[in-house]
Amino acid sequence: MRRQTYSLSQRPPPEEDDTNLASGDEGGFFARGREFESRYVNHHYTKEEREELAKYESLDYLPSHSVVYKNWLKRQANRLDWDRWVMMGLIGFAVGFTGFLLHQVIDVLANLKWAQARNYLEEDQLLLTWGWVLGLSVAFVIVGSGLVVFLAPAAAGSGLPELIGYLNGTVVHQIFNIKTFIVKFISCACAVASGLPVGPEGPMIHMGGMIGAGLGQFRSGTLGLRLPCFSRFRNSEDRRNFISAGAGAGVASAFGAPVGGLLFAMEEVSSYWNMKLSWQIFFCCMVATVTTDLFNSAFEGFVFMGDFGLFKAEKYIIFQVKSEIAVNIIAFVPAFVLGVLGGMLGSLFNFLNLKVARFRRLLLAKSSSYCGKRLLRMSEPVMIMILMATASVLLPAAFDCTPVRCEEAVATATGNTYSCLGETARLDVEQLSSVETHTCPQPDVMDHGNETETSLNGTTYNQVATLMFVTGEEGIHHLFSRETHRQFDYAPLLTVLAIYFLLACWCAGSAISSGLVVPMLFIGGLYGRVIGQLLVTLFGVHYPDLDGERYWAWMDPGAFALIGAASFFGGVSRLTMSLTVIMIEITNDVQFLLLIMVAIMVAKWVGDFVTHPIYHALLELKCIPFLDAEPVIMHDGHEPLNLELHSAEDAMSIPARTVHLVEPVSNIAQLLMDTPHGGYPVVHAEQPGEEPTFYGMITRMELCVLLLHEEVFDTKEIVTETSFDQETLLDYNVVAVHKLEDPNELDKMLTKYRKDPKYQTQFVNLQPYVNQSASCVRDNFSLHRAYLLFRAMGMRHLPVVDCGNHVVGVITRKTLMGFNLEERLTSKLQSELRQTMMMNGHASLKELTEQSNDVVTKAENKMVFWV
Repeated sequence: MRRQTYSLSQRPPPEEDDTNLASGDEGGFFARGREFESRYVNHHYTKEEREELAKYESLDYLPSHSVVYKNWLKRQANRLDWDRWVMMGLIGFAVGFTGFLLHQVIDVLANLKWAQARNYLEEDQLLLTWGWVLGLSVAFVIVGSGLVVFLAPAAAGSGLPELIGYLNGTVVHQIFNIKTFIVKFISCACAVASGLPVGPEGPMIHMGGMIGAGLGQFRSGTLGLRLPCFSRFRNSEDRRNFISAGAGAGVASAFGAPVGGLLFAMEEVSSYWNMKLSWQIFFCCMVATVTTDLFNSAFEGFVFMGDFGLFKAEKYIIFQVKSEIAVNIIAFVPAFVLGVLGGMLGSLFNFLNLKVARFRRLLLAKSSSYCGKRLLRMSEPVMIMILMATASVLLPAAFDCTPVRCEEAVATATGNTYSCLGETARLDVEQLSSVETHTCPQPDVMDHGNETETSLNGTTYNQVATLMFVTGEEGIHHLFSRETHRQFDYAPLLTVLAIYFLLACWCAGSAISSGLVVPMLFIGGLYGRVIGQLLVTLFGVHYPDLDGERYWAWMDPGAFALIGAASFFGGVSRLTMSLTVIMIEITNDVQFLLLIMVAIMVAKWVGDFVTHPIYHALLELKCIPFLDAEPVIMHDGHEPLNLELHSAEDAMSIPARTVHLVEPVSNIAQLLMDTPHGGYPVVHAEQPGEEPTFYGMITRMELCVLLLHEEVFDTKEIVTETSFDQETLLDYNVVAVHKLEDPNELDKMLTKYRKDPKYQTQFVNLQPYVNQSASCVRDNFSLHRAYLLFRAMGMRHLPVVDCGNHVVGVITRKTLMGFNLEERLTSKLQSELRQTMMMNGHASLKELTEQSNDVVTKAENKMVFWV
C-alpha cells in the first residue's frame, strides 16, 4: 500500500479557498460560537474547518540559530543599522508614491463618470444618465473583478486578514507576489471609481505590506530577480519587520496620518514589537506621508496644477473640519449613545457580513465547473454595482427637492451676496456650491458690475443625490460639514443608511479588491447625523459665533456625524488608540478628541460582547490560525479557566516524533512520508546506550533541502563537519523550490531514498543545520506562561521535556488556539472529576462516563497539530 506523502505547501491555491468549506452554520442562524459570538467566546470550528486549519503552516519570527546561520552572519559586513534606516525610507517612499498614483487614477476615472453624468442631467436626460453611470461602472467592475478571479485571487478583498495572519506567524501563500500587487492596484482603482460602497484604504495597507516584503528582500520569485543589494535582510525577522513597516506606511499614505499608521501597525497588524522597530516604522510612515502629500500638492488627475511642495490643508487633511466648536460636558451623553449604537450596528455589520460569506461559499461549492465558479464570483460585484448605480441615479428622483433655507441675517463674504426672501442666507459658500441639484431648479445669477448676486429664491437641491450621486469621500465631506443644521432631513438619511449598510455589508468580501474604511465612516456619519438632527429638532439651531448661543453650539449634526463615524469604525474593527489618532489626523478636529475617545471605547465594549472584531472574525472564517495576545479559555461556556493552574503537558501534542543528530537518509525519508509535521525535535545521546536528550529543532523544509543535495550524505555514522555549501540552505526558497512544492516530485524523491538499500547506510549530519537556540519548557511549566512565551517569541514549535531533558511532547500554534485548549482542558478536568467521584464512591463508572460523553467525544475528535 502506497504511503501518503505530505508536501511542504499543503495550503490549496487561493482560488479554491471558497469552495473547500461548504459546511453550513451548525446550530441555527444565531448559534453561539459561530458568527454570533462574544469576543470572550472562542470560535467553534467544524470538522471541515479543522481540516482546513491543519493545512496552514507556521513560521518562526527569528531565524534558525544554527551553525549555518552563524557562519552566514560572519560573512556579512559590519554596520550600525544605517542600511536598515535606508530601507525603511525606500519602503516609505515607494508606498507613498503608490498611494499618490492610486488616488490620481481613481480621481481620473471617477471624474470621467460623474462629470458626464452631470452633463446629461443638465439636459434632463435621467435615463441616459442612468445608462451612462451603469454602463461605465459595470465595465470598471468587470475589469477589476475579472483580474482578481482569473489572475490573482489573493488580491480579493482588503487583504488585511491574510496580512494579520502572516505577521502573527502563519504562512499565507501568494499574498506578497508582484502579480497580486499589480492586480490589487488595478482592481482597487476600478472598484472605488465605479462607485461601489468600498474604499482604497484596506488595499493600500496590503499593498504597503507587499512593497515591504519585496523591496526589503531585493528579489522576486515571480520575476526571477535576485539582486545583490541588502542581502543581509533575507531572513524571517527582517522580512516581517519590513512588512509591518509597509502596512503602517499604507495607512499613513491613505489617510495622511503618519502617527495613526504607526499605531495601527502596532495595535492591529503586528504581533511582535519593540521600541527600536517603533522608531523605524515611524520614520517609514513619515516618509510615506510626505511623499504622497508632496505629489498631491501639484497634481490633480495627473494634471500639473503648480504649487509643488505647498501642502494645502484641504488636500492633506482629507476630511478637514473648518469650523471649530467648543465641547460641552452635556455632549458626552449623546456621544455615549452613539458609542452604544456603533457597537450594536458594528456587530450587526460583522454578523451579516460573515453570513453572506458563508452563503457565498455554499453557492460556489454547488457549482461543479471551473468557469461556472469564476463567472459566479464575477457576477456578484456586478449585481451589487447595478443596485448601487440604480440607487445613485434614480433613488434621488423619489425624493422632493429641498428649498435652500435662510437661518439668520449675517454679514456675507466679500464679493458674493446670497439673498433669500429679502434676507441674507447663512450658508457656507463651498457647501452651497457642492450640493447636488440633480433634477432640481437652478438659481438665477445676476451680474452687478464687480459683484455677483445669486438669488436663492426658489433654489432647491436634492438631499439623496448630495449623498449618493457623488464619490464616497465627497459624501462624507457633506456629512461632516459644520453649521449646516438642516441640510439633511431624517427620511433621506435613514433611506441612504439602510441601502448603503446592506450593500456595503454584501460587497465586503466579494471578488474585487476593496476596503471597508470609507463605508464605515459613511455609515457612521449617517446615523451620527441623525442623532445630531434629532438634537436640533428638540432644541433648535445654535451657532458658535452668536452671543448667548455658544454654550449650546455643540449640537451640530456635522459634529455628531464625525463621532458616529468613529463609533461605527470602532464597533466594526474594535480599534482604539490608532483609530482615535486617525480620526483626529483626517479631520483636524482636536476639540472633539474626548468625545471621539468615549464613543470608540463604548463601541468597543458593546461590540466585544456581541461579536468578534471583523478582521479576527474573517481570520476564523478563512481558517487561518491566529493567537491573540491573551488567551480566553472558558469551561462549560461560562466559567473562565486560569491557565496558571495548568501545565504545558496539558496542551502538548503526543507522541513526539524526533530525529537523531546523525540519521540515516532512509529514516529521514520515511519520517517525512509518514508525518505532515512542520518541524522535528533533534535529540542526541552523549554516550552510546544513553537515552537521547533534546538538542535543538529542525524544520521539515530544511530536511527536504538537505535531501536534495546528496553531497551532504556520508557513510560514517559519526558527527563530523560537512563541506556542504551552507548558504544554499538559507536560499531554499530559490533553490529547487518547485520540487519541494510539488507533492509528486517530493514523493518520487522520498520513495527513492526509502526503497534503495544504499541509502540505509548513508547518513546525514544535522548538526550544522539544527536550531541550537530553540526554546523548550518543562512538562510542569505554567501553561499561561508557555502561551505568552510562544507568542512573544514568535515561535513555531515549543518542545516539552521532562526532568531528564527527554522530549515528551511538542506545543504548536494550533494546539494553543482557544478552541483546542478549551477541549483539552475540559477533557482533563472532566477526567479528574470522574476519578475524584469514583474514589469517593459518589457514582458508578457507567454514570460518569455518560455524564461526560460530550467532552470525551470532543477529545476523541481532536487533531494533533504539528504544522
